[in-house]
Amino acid sequence: MTYCVGIKLDAGLVFLSDSRTNAGLDQISTFRKMMVYEKPADRFMVLLSAGNLSISQSVREILQVEQIDNGKGAPITIWNATSMFDAVRVLGSAVRRVYDQDGASLKEAGIDFNASMIFGGQIAGEAMRMFLVYSAGNFIEATRETCYFQVGESKYGKPVLDRMITPQTPLDEASKCALVSMDSTLKSNLTVGLPLDLLVYENNSLQSEQMVCIDEHNPYFKMIRGTWGDKLRQVFESIEDPQWDGASGPDASALCVKSARYEPMRKITHPSEKVV
Repeated sequence: MTYCVGIKLDAGLVFLSDSRTNAGLDQISTFRKMMVYEKPADRFMVLLSAGNLSISQSVREILQVEQIDNGKGAPITIWNATSMFDAVRVLGSAVRRVYDQDGASLKEAGIDFNASMIFGGQIAGEAMRMFLVYSAGNFIEATRETCYFQVGESKYGKPVLDRMITPQTPLDEASKCALVSMDSTLKSNLTVGLPLDLLVYENNSLQSEQMVCIDEHNPYFKMIRGTWGDKLRQVFESIEDPQWDGASGPDASALCVKSARYEPMRKITHPSEKVV
């Protein structure tokens, strides 16, 4: 399995992916799930993929040469598209092409056509955009209300993103949040694993030098893992234990309070009743 997250902010984009594709008892496999498509000073695009590895690898290769008809002459590719919307249309076409080639064979083998992708970046003359692409090749776009996407094992890392990420979040803070989200996922799910690929893109730069592969020896990520666990434990211990009777005073946060909404189901057997 995998975990990938893409975050769209006013200041730029943050992409993070793990590299585990198999976590059996006697075999652990790793493959890079981040791909960068770049034409200097013209466009910068990043693709994160989750799901069946053979499908995502095929889509990656086809995407570099895939064309769609624009009805006006030259076909559209990711290299000449004038908008990220057209570029993601090319990606959707590549996904459908792989389905046409392999879908029937996979079905006969009892394998679902399973692939989901995060695709984001910027083309010169247009604002940054980011999309979530589904197995059918259709997609949705990130908005200010929904400014991040996840694919793969998303549930473990979602709470910290929900609490911390807004469009105004600085890039460094968002990168830290993405790494905390990944650490939470690594802690709870063995199908997600190191090394990680992190890329930070600044708005209107059309390039990025902030790319790093993170393994278990990376000093910053080691600090994140230790500090996040310690701080969570400190916060947890600072919260009051439940007060069942409210006897600690009027300012105590009592757990057991009278409510007309409902009472627990209870069956009490009296001594005079015969139990069968």
